[in-house]
Amino acid sequence: MYLVAVTGGIGSGKSTVTARLAHQGAEVIDLDEVAREIVQPGEPALEEIAARFGQEVLTDDGTLDRAELARRAFVDDQSRRDLDRITHPRVASRIAERLTLLAGEDHLDPTRLVVVDHPLLIETGQAARFDTVVAVLAGEEVRMRRLVEQRGLDAEDVRARMRQQVDDDARRAAADHVVTNDGDLETLNAEVDRLHTHLAAKARAQRAGR
Repeated sequence: MYLVAVTGGIGSGKSTVTARLAHQGAEVIDLDEVAREIVQPGEPALEEIAARFGQEVLTDDGTLDRAELARRAFVDDQSRRDLDRITHPRVASRIAERLTLLAGEDHLDPTRLVVVDHPLLIETGQAARFDTVVAVLAGEEVRMRRLVEQRGLDAEDVRARMRQQVDDDARRAAADHVVTNDGDLETLNAEVDRLHTHLAAKARAQRAGR
């Protein structure tokens, strides 16, 4: 398999890009989805989060109140590091398990593209593990508008999360390919389709060179 990481800041449109790659036949692993799995009721991570940040981060039915957690976890560096310490190793372990399973299926399609939607790729130093890194970039004001006006997130929470992430210069420096997502969906899809064609060719070439 050919392993691709897609990264970008909050609100940049990573999920839209990976959805289009999936539409073209790529296998997609969504890190945010995995992160939600490890904080389901009964999971050790949820218990540790409640112990660290207070029972108020749990709803009446015992599920995680993500908005309340964000208000408590992104107030300072130490709080964020505590949350990362609880969640990051478990997320990494789940992703590693899935990649191992996919690698075992390599005979089904040895040139298959496996895409990991990884918002914290640069921050966690994971870029070198992938064959190709794609950065999805959009201006800060565009991202704010998407998150506040379209998703209804609190502006201060969004700014706090942005401050905890690396800037687009760092993403651009680490990327093999950059997708600009400041325009309309049709333009974005066309760019991602061209990217998919290119990555598929690289996957075939890598396999042929083995």
